[in-house]
Amino acid sequence: MPINPQRMLADLRELRSLTADEDGAQRVAWTPTWLKARAWFYEKLKALPVTQHLDAAGNNWVTLPGKSGKTLVLGSHLDSVPNGGWLDGCLGVLCGLEILRGLNEDYDGKPPFTVRLVDWADEEGARFGRSLFGSSAFAGTHTIGADRVRRDRDGITLEDALRQCGVDVEKIGGASVERGDIAAYLELHIEQGPVLERLGLPLGVVLGTKGVERHAITFHGQEAHSGSTPMGDRRDALAAAAKLALEIRSIAGKHADAVCTMGSVKTFPGIVTAVVGRCEATLDQRDLDVDVLAGMYADAKAASERFAAEERCTVEWSKIWNIEPIPFHPELIALCDEAVREVSGTSHRMPSGPLHDAAEVCRAGIPTVMMFVQSLQGISHNKIEDTRPEHLEMAALAFDRLARKTLGWMASA
Repeated sequence: MPINPQRMLADLRELRSLTADEDGAQRVAWTPTWLKARAWFYEKLKALPVTQHLDAAGNNWVTLPGKSGKTLVLGSHLDSVPNGGWLDGCLGVLCGLEILRGLNEDYDGKPPFTVRLVDWADEEGARFGRSLFGSSAFAGTHTIGADRVRRDRDGITLEDALRQCGVDVEKIGGASVERGDIAAYLELHIEQGPVLERLGLPLGVVLGTKGVERHAITFHGQEAHSGSTPMGDRRDALAAAAKLALEIRSIAGKHADAVCTMGSVKTFPGIVTAVVGRCEATLDQRDLDVDVLAGMYADAKAASERFAAEERCTVEWSKIWNIEPIPFHPELIALCDEAVREVSGTSHRMPSGPLHDAAEVCRAGIPTVMMFVQSLQGISHNKIEDTRPEHLEMAALAFDRLARKTLGWMASA
């Protein structure tokens, strides 16, 4: 057997016992517990003939030199959300570690190509709201001006937190030097959703990450007394927003994998005795097809204007953030499909709704693919997050096969 899946499981459980409490994982980036997790990881590397260093953005790179400088990168992240799950992110890192062990044994410490494992810094953005921090610096899509002044709930700036961990925010763009001669990037992750469990499948092949359109929507009506204002005379901003909240379901329902979410609604003056004069809402829309995403945005905006008119209100839109759909490399998707079928007997191709570091790596022009393993109940970012042990073992074996197939692909490319 090329790798030892049980050893990977033991590592995962050991990390959980070290960095979780009764509420779940506490490996929030730029905190002492996260640094403890990284220190524990460094100890695991001592048995391997690898080099290790932090780049300018705090990403941790582990390198097993090969006969060629052409490089395969395996990656994910050790950081978690507060009260998070025991597998989110760290599964990919520790499976990558197990693959390094196997390649080292098989090739006497010198595989045909260089293989690197990266633990990306602050994938979650849990403390400062800046997701994909380290991988965006690597890809050159970082935003130093905006990131520098981000604050956590205690008022500490991201710049200060980075400095305490040895990272200078002004220099994070230097992480791009790590791109070097990277030929492919592979990432293993729990699905974080219910699709694979519903299908009765342990593993899935990720086609890419969905594009995201995120907007703030404000409906303006008229504040009025809730007791003296007849229903027909009201200009209720919440009523217009509520209609949109229901309409986005049918907008998303026109497309197979699209999702729309109104995740925040605030009313003003926000008291029980007043008709809502202003309602501020947020809308998050996602799909892998850029045309579908554009169509959903147009449909939602048109619907908001229709509902505003029905309630004798007005509506304003402003963009919060967006990212384009990011399809993964077709040849690596095919290799991933082969690996999954060889281990589990069947495969399923699916998009990823959540963003991952793989999206930023792909944006840097590096051939990329991801593999998913089933999440029980589709739950993640929660202490009850779990995956069957046998499925984790299958994921390790399939991901190892994918890595070796990719090395072969690199040789023929």
